[in-house]
Formats: sequence, C-alpha cells, structure tokens
Amino acid sequence: MKVYLETYGCTFNQADGQIMANILGDEHEIVDDITDADVVILNTCYVKLPTEQKMITRINKIKTEYPDKKLIVGGCMVEVDSERLNKFAGDSCWIGPHKIDMINEVVNKSVCGEVIHECGKTSMIKAGTVYKNFDSLIHILQICEGCNGACTFCCTKIARGFLVSYPIEKIVEEAKEAISKGCKELQVTAQDSACYGMDTGESFSQLLNQLAAIDGDFRIRVGMMHPKSLKGQLDEVINVIKNNEKIYNFVHIPIQTGSAKVLEEMNRLHTLEEYKMIIDKFRSEIPDLSIATDIIVGYPTETDDDFQKTIDLLYEIKPDIIHISKYMHRPGAKSSSLKEIDHALMKERTHKVNKVKTEVMLENNKKYEGSVQKVLITGKGTSGGFVGYTNSYKNVIVDDVEIGSFVDVRITEGKRTYLQAEKI
Repeated sequence: MKVYLETYGCTFNQADGQIMANILGDEHEIVDDITDADVVILNTCYVKLPTEQKMITRINKIKTEYPDKKLIVGGCMVEVDSERLNKFAGDSCWIGPHKIDMINEVVNKSVCGEVIHECGKTSMIKAGTVYKNFDSLIHILQICEGCNGACTFCCTKIARGFLVSYPIEKIVEEAKEAISKGCKELQVTAQDSACYGMDTGESFSQLLNQLAAIDGDFRIRVGMMHPKSLKGQLDEVINVIKNNEKIYNFVHIPIQTGSAKVLEEMNRLHTLEEYKMIIDKFRSEIPDLSIATDIIVGYPTETDDDFQKTIDLLYEIKPDIIHISKYMHRPGAKSSSLKEIDHALMKERTHKVNKVKTEVMLENNKKYEGSVQKVLITGKGTSGGFVGYTNSYKNVIVDDVEIGSFVDVRITEGKRTYLQAEKI
C-alpha cells in the first residue's frame, strides 16, 4: 500500500512520525503526495485550542476531498479527546502515541475495512536504532516520555502519561549511529528533559556527559527543562553544559507567569524565587548562555497586578527567546473548570507582552553586533541565505556557506529573531 504521513506539533511528535514512517517502510511505500496514497495518516497535535481547530479542519478536509482513501488518526488527540475525535473520525482507525509500533497492523486492518482504535499507555522504548532512520543532519533524540508534573493547564500529560525514561545505553547507541551517518546536531527532546532518570535511578547530567563523550564534531541542543525537575540537580546540569563544548550554551526553562500567586495556582511545584535563582546561577556560570522561556497570558485567576508582575519579570531576566501563548481551556485540564477571563482583556494583555518580547529579544541580539561567532550551518533560509546556530544557539543568517559545515562569521546586525552575519 502507498501511505502518506502528515505530522504536526512538537519535536517529540515529529520523532514519533519518523518512527512510524520507518516501521511502515518495511511493508508499505511512503509517498510525498497525498493524491498518490491509499492510506493517509494524520499524526495530530492537541496542545492548544487553535491547534485543535486546525486538526478538526484537516480531518474534515481529508475525509471530504479524499473519501476513497483510508484515514488513520494518530498523535495526542487520540488520547486527549477521544469523545470529540469520535464525532469527526469515529469511522476511521486511530493509533495513540504509545502504540506507534503497531502502525503496520493498523494500516493493514484499515485497508481490509476494519475500524480499530489502538490507544492507551504502554512502556514502549522509543530510543535505540530499531525504529529510527539516520539520514538527517539534525537528529531528534527522544530520551523519555511523560513527566512527573501536574500543571493545572496542561493536557499533554493525558496524552503522554507518567514518566518513562529510556535506558542510557539505548539513547547513546542511537546517538552514535546518527553521528556516524553524518548528523551534526542532536536535539535532546522530552516533555521535560530534566526529569530524565527519576524513575530509573539514572540522571540527566549523566546522560548528557555520555552523549558529549561521543567522538565527532557535532552539537547537542538540550530540550525543555521544568524548573521543579531542575532545581534538585542544578549544579550537575550546569557543570555538564559548561564543561562540554559540544553542548550548546542554551537552556529552555519555562516560567509561565511572573506572579507567585498564579504560579502556585498553576501547580508548577516551584517558587518564583527558585526560578530566578536557577536563571542567575546559570548566567553566573555560563555568561554567554541563551535562555528561552514560555509565558501563558490570561490564566483564569490572573489579575491586572499578576499580569504586570509577568511584564516586570521579563524585563528583569531578559530571556533571549520568549514563547507566548494565550490561555485556553484544554480537555481534561484542571483549570478548565475555572471561568476564562474576558477575551478583549486577553487580547490587550497579549499585545502588551508581545511588545515587551520584541523589545527584550531585539536588545539581546543587538549586543552581538560586531562579534565573531562559530556557527553550525543547518539549512537554507526561507528568504535567502543559509541558517546556522552559534555556540549559544543564536539563529544566524549568512551567505556563501555549505550546509553541515562549521564557519566563523562576523555579526553585522542583530534582528529580533536572528543575527545577520557575513562569513569571515
């Protein structure tokens, strides 16, 4: 059978899609054009309401435009909102993120006219060389699935479940294979990278040290770390990043709000002071560190004073990358029982925080003007030139370079989201 696979969402879900494609290749032909396919697999994301609406629209469009093709719905939507999915694709096969190793079976049954819904949690080990392909310059390295958190606004926990850490030897084996096949960047990914090993007795810093010890000229990007998981191993994680030049001087540590009150109501399980301490300690040990954070605007209990504290915090810590999301109820999330704030107020606050984001990120990038940076070139730019990343994971646009190479560049201009450079 000819199969078309379409994946949405986070890096981890992209890797799930790659696993399915690799397994499917044993029995079926993967095609790049949906019109050529007998079976269409939609690997969904469901983290935000706009994404939910996009997934529903896409399901309806596939079923309307390609009624003769078999549709299989996968990804987080299957676990998070089966009731809603049943309304739009109850007559299609489903495959949850923990059952992706069964994709050939689901495809075969779908082709035979059966409707099966494979969902539920398992302890599938997604790391290793069995399910992966190694033909990319950037390799997504899944290290664990699920988390130890209980954030009130989150529905991802429903999809991904409690923490399942993969064995270090499997992860390192996969990383070595990727590097040997020409990979130049390992993207360490999880729902919370810092909680790796808390269920197995291993540790995140131990894993990073072993990855950085692999022979080769490559970089490691550390994925999102929850402050509550990081605070008990802060020195160890800082030291491993500081002492291994293969690891980007970059951390993604979400705060979500600058209000201590709202932070507690979100059940984030750390304090505002602990977060500031983490940021201060990282920066004192790694001065050229880049920091990314996440902000939720308009949590149901957020007052004007709470919101102003978020603005104040952003000015205080000046993150290099700021991801902003408007709060919206999600299926199964505890905060969905609360009354949402007025949408006009939400829009106003979002506009204000976006102005701060632009100001802070531009200010940070302007500081790099005139500096010389070593950059890993990872691809072509969408508007010309080539895209690369500095040792502190600053996005750079430069001309006349080769993809996969390390080059020295001089930064000519700092933009809001990237650095313009010239090759030396």
